Amino acid sequence: MSVRLTVAQALVRFLAAQEIERDGVRARFFAGCFGIFGHGNLAGLGQALQQHQDLLPFHQGRNEQAMVHIAAGYARQRNRLGTYACTTSVGPGATNMVTGAALATINRLPVLLLPSDTFATRTPHPVLQQLEAPHDATLSVNDCFKPVSRFFDRIDRPEQLVPAALEAMRVLTDPADTGAVTLALPEDVQTEAVEVPEAFLQPRVWTVFRQPPAPDALERAVGLIQAARRPLIVAGGGVIYAEATDALAALAEATGIPVGETQAGRGALPSDHRSALGAIGATGTPAANRLARDADLVIGVGTRWSDFTTASKSAFQDPGVRFVNVNVAGFDAAKHSGLAIVGDARLALEALQDALAGHSVDAPWSERAATEAAAWAREVERLVTADHAPLPSQAEVIGAVNAAAGPQDVVVCAAGSMPGDLHKLWRARDPKGYHVEYGYSCMGYEIPGGIGVKLAAPEREVFVMIGDGSYLMLPGELATAVAERIKLVVVLVQNHGYASIGALSRSIGSAEFGTHYPPPIDLATNAESLGARVIRAGTIDELRAGLEEAKAHDGPVVVHVEVDRYAGVPSYDSWWDVPVAQIAADESVRAAREDYERARRAQRRYVEAP
Repeated sequence: MSVRLTVAQALVRFLAAQEIERDGVRARFFAGCFGIFGHGNLAGLGQALQQHQDLLPFHQGRNEQAMVHIAAGYARQRNRLGTYACTTSVGPGATNMVTGAALATINRLPVLLLPSDTFATRTPHPVLQQLEAPHDATLSVNDCFKPVSRFFDRIDRPEQLVPAALEAMRVLTDPADTGAVTLALPEDVQTEAVEVPEAFLQPRVWTVFRQPPAPDALERAVGLIQAARRPLIVAGGGVIYAEATDALAALAEATGIPVGETQAGRGALPSDHRSALGAIGATGTPAANRLARDADLVIGVGTRWSDFTTASKSAFQDPGVRFVNVNVAGFDAAKHSGLAIVGDARLALEALQDALAGHSVDAPWSERAATEAAAWAREVERLVTADHAPLPSQAEVIGAVNAAAGPQDVVVCAAGSMPGDLHKLWRARDPKGYHVEYGYSCMGYEIPGGIGVKLAAPEREVFVMIGDGSYLMLPGELATAVAERIKLVVVLVQNHGYASIGALSRSIGSAEFGTHYPPPIDLATNAESLGARVIRAGTIDELRAGLEEAKAHDGPVVVHVEVDRYAGVPSYDSWWDVPVAQIAADESVRAAREDYERARRAQRRYVEAP
């Protein structure tokens, strides 16, 4: 049996019927569709979404890139067990989504992109906004999506919809292979009728089975752990996505192995847990980085080992350091020539705990970890209560927000100097309470990402922390939050430019070239013009009061505060590889190059002898 529908109608009905299941819990996979209409998708997907609003809720976007960020924020908060579709017209509307696609793929977050494409018949070519490539008639601007998508297809004939849609779902629901999925839809094909099998439109459940690790790999890992004197766990985002935080805590408590956390893994352990060292790497704490330096075995769980996590491969300095990598993706499990344990993080951690029953690390190592963690907790308290004048420090702002947030609330950030400070200073209490996008560190992600988080977890208060530079990239989604009455508390930190890159510029001897904004820029008034309630705070006490007022408001609130851009949080026992010019007229640059040459001598390849 079949049903005659347009390609767009069939796709909308298909998306509305998709469900996902893990551990016996089933939910719809697509919460809805965000879209901005133009000539390329108005008559196709636009008509279909209007006709089937009861099946797939539609939300109007203000910026195509931001729509994808909303979907990514939602997917991350849902542990990759749900997302949104995003539709745009052909041309600039489509290519505006490329940045969002890159962010989703780099962070391994499922999002479905439905950009319109030029006519499959080619009869009216060249159409408005069409790229003409004299050497390849099949190219369109949507080919830009190929390197930043985990799966790409162009549906040139109506009959191609069924296999393309099923392949899209296969990738979106695969924890090892997920990311942006792009189905380019020529505008004429969207409106064409096709006979669709009824089975294609029926509810379909995609079960995420937990993959058990190979017994031989586990056995080898147990041997390495038992032989190690100074083991260290590095918890990545995969621990949280796999809902393996309880298993991680149990293993750490049973063995005494200390735990450092990546940006995506922040909150895998509560900050007050006795095994928690906090952030690790270039934006890490002295507790985690000092133990990383001396660790003889590093157990990475759900991490892709980015350069920030490894401090550009300078973090682990023991001459014989070995790696055990637990990951659902074989690609990541094989990094650093480590022992690859390909499998679900929860199952692997539980199996390791069972196999290590009765084993614990040497007492001096666990005692050292506890001492370093306690010293760091005191340093955090000093930084967040510094009473810096005349303007507060960013650390104090973070401390005020942390204090205002409840145990279940979420902080959202992405770019600038704030992610590094948050990674170090935020006292985590819940695995889903820390949401910093640092795989792509995309300026402008914060507000739309926060909307996605709130849509996924409406019961939680969402605090979006954003600097002025990042705010100016994508402020328009404040209007979306206002229109849809999505409650956010946006803490807008004014430091008059790109403070993070300004500090980096100073470190390489370049005196903050190109990183300041000429005053005055009144971002608070800008936020008011977009419909948000705005609170201006001049001191930390006013900020605290403003945060409490914002929490009581039922719509989006922007709390504006100016900080001292030079009152930064130190880098603790870490380094990040940013090359400095070998030849320069400036003495400060030449001195920075000498420092750089000394620092990179600590870099390592982590290649084992055969």
